[in-house]
Amino acid sequence: MTKPSFIQRARTTGVRVGQVTIGGDAPVVVQSMTNTDTAEAVATAVQVADLARAGSELVRITVNTAEAAAAVPYIREHLDKIDCSVPLIGDFHFNGHKLLTQHPACAEALGKYRINPGNVGRGKKRDEQFASMIEIASKYGKPVRIGVNWGSLDQSVLARLMDENAQRTEPRDAQEVMDEAMIASALESAARAEELGLGHDRIILSCKMSGVQDLIRVYRELSTRSDYPLHLGLTEAGMGSKGIVASTAALAVLLQEGIGDTIRISLTPEPGGDRTQEVVVAQEILQSMGLRSFTPMVVSCPGCGRTTSTYFQQLAQDIQSYLRHQMPEWRKQYHGVEEMTVAVMGCVVNGPGESKHANIGISLPGTGERPEAPVYVDGEKTVTLKGERIAEEFQQLVNDYVEQTYSTRSA
Repeated sequence: MTKPSFIQRARTTGVRVGQVTIGGDAPVVVQSMTNTDTAEAVATAVQVADLARAGSELVRITVNTAEAAAAVPYIREHLDKIDCSVPLIGDFHFNGHKLLTQHPACAEALGKYRINPGNVGRGKKRDEQFASMIEIASKYGKPVRIGVNWGSLDQSVLARLMDENAQRTEPRDAQEVMDEAMIASALESAARAEELGLGHDRIILSCKMSGVQDLIRVYRELSTRSDYPLHLGLTEAGMGSKGIVASTAALAVLLQEGIGDTIRISLTPEPGGDRTQEVVVAQEILQSMGLRSFTPMVVSCPGCGRTTSTYFQQLAQDIQSYLRHQMPEWRKQYHGVEEMTVAVMGCVVNGPGESKHANIGISLPGTGERPEAPVYVDGEKTVTLKGERIAEEFQQLVNDYVEQTYSTRSA
């Protein structure tokens, strides 16, 4: 497979979060966030485990009350008991200084803290409260993401830059001032954290916007002005296809330019929807771009007048679900299986060709074609399936291919 060519940004500093490295030579890391009440320790632990099983390498949890802070050590303990080592990120706003001070077990159990400079406090209190959180992070050796968000931007920074802009001979427009305020808030907070004793290799930055072009513009500038690892995400991305498309449009441009060390897709779940969707989307962005491989890719056609039967659609869906379901176990057993490609095609036009290009592929009969489905393995036709059990038989062939092709990992 031809390796993708990307614009390479200067290497960022590597930051360790538990057993995960963000930045440096490490691949882009996928993270997600729970939407449970953190005070409900068991429910939160269950959702964290679900997100980790789906492939989230870091999971952020809200820590907003004393009850939530008290629950964090129990969440960590529950996860450890089920052998789920995913690091937990504490998301703090407004009262993080109090919660970390009053609940040292929470401060110690978390793998990383997320601090929003705009929600730390105002005036003198802001400086004191920010310092308190940084000192605790230093005490426990925890990295910190300084996460600026344009919906809660530090107003003192914005006001200062607006005043400075008003004094310029040729004032910049409001958008430029807003961009600079976002970047300045992140960089000035990072510099202050280092002054307070937090190591340069324990800081990650983010400047999250909800507009695609805004996000691209700000991160391009931020990436030229620091070597801190950068967390990417389109904040308040939205629901369904809108959120997926907008996040992909923004992150793909930046990742192609070598910008970004960890990502999160901030989707609004459908009512009763699965929270793990944001993990799947993040993985599929990285895998589609050739940056990482997480699960075997399914190549399938969109269907047309030649494929009036929905059989191939159902088979493609079933195979894709099956592969993702199998991956937690396959990942432990078979080295390289995540790079496998499976083709499920619906007629003779492109079916045989795409199936030959895949590791294993099936070309189902289209309208008016003979009721048989040739299967191709590594470019060679190996068997033709017929009858009512094509789906089950093809699934077994995929299983056999995995067992025979990918080397067993050492125990």
